[in-house]
Amino acid sequence: MSDIFDPRRWKPAPLLPRKDPRDGALVFVVAVLCFLACLTANGGLAADRAARGWTGQLTGSATVVVRASGSETPDSAAGRAAEALSGVKGVTEARALEKARAEALLEPWLGREALLDDLPIPRLVTVDLDPKAPATAIALDKALKAAGVDATVDDHSLWIADIERAAGIARWAALGVFLLIASAAAAAIGFATRAAMAAHHETIEVLHLSGAQANFVVKLFQSRFARVAAVAGLFGAAGAASIGALARLAGGGQGLTPVLPVAWLDLLVVAPTPVLAALVAAVAARVAARGLIGEMA
Repeated sequence: MSDIFDPRRWKPAPLLPRKDPRDGALVFVVAVLCFLACLTANGGLAADRAARGWTGQLTGSATVVVRASGSETPDSAAGRAAEALSGVKGVTEARALEKARAEALLEPWLGREALLDDLPIPRLVTVDLDPKAPATAIALDKALKAAGVDATVDDHSLWIADIERAAGIARWAALGVFLLIASAAAAAIGFATRAAMAAHHETIEVLHLSGAQANFVVKLFQSRFARVAAVAGLFGAAGAASIGALARLAGGGQGLTPVLPVAWLDLLVVAPTPVLAALVAAVAARVAARGLIGEMA
């Protein structure tokens, strides 16, 4: 009997139970929300990477539409245009496309039946620009006029503006969805905190009668739900990282996701998820606990 009262063997029980049957449902809900938040963040990064890649390709090139004048053939006019543009500062290479290449570009819009042999199809000249100091559309147009070539220069500025605008919308949309998911997680944790405090109403009253301050009680629930959310965030981040790894292994930017290229570095974005989930849970639990203690007072 003396062993029972031995202070070396006696350990105080925790004020709150280490496990609660309702924790499983809360972990599942928060894990799903963290999973969706991680997928949203990775999708936003992939959209931004795709937009920057397309913008870089368009910025480093230009297209010239050449129209033959007089007795000159379209091929010779395109050749003269390419020769004139090759000497412009800021141009690395200018190539005249053959008629077959021009027809291939028009086929999706006009159809193969509309591409008659006698149809006056303008020739195209592709211009590769120096990425460090690219030639401007004004400089290209001036060189073409000096060579006496009837042509129109397209520096893809309209396409670049559209891509940048779409990338901006995608970034803000991803941020908005991420904030909505974080708010939903905070609301779920706040609801769970109030339910847990209601279930332990007698324990809280005893603590108050024993002289425990409100901060002590708040910290009990705050630390408890922060741990639960950290575990849920770990599960959600692991699931999102697995999806990202599968997408990258299945092809990345070339196979499964040509529009939204996935990079291995994107998997590092989900690493802080357990910490962020714990912080959101701690704040939500603290606010909910303080509010409920204020109602009990």
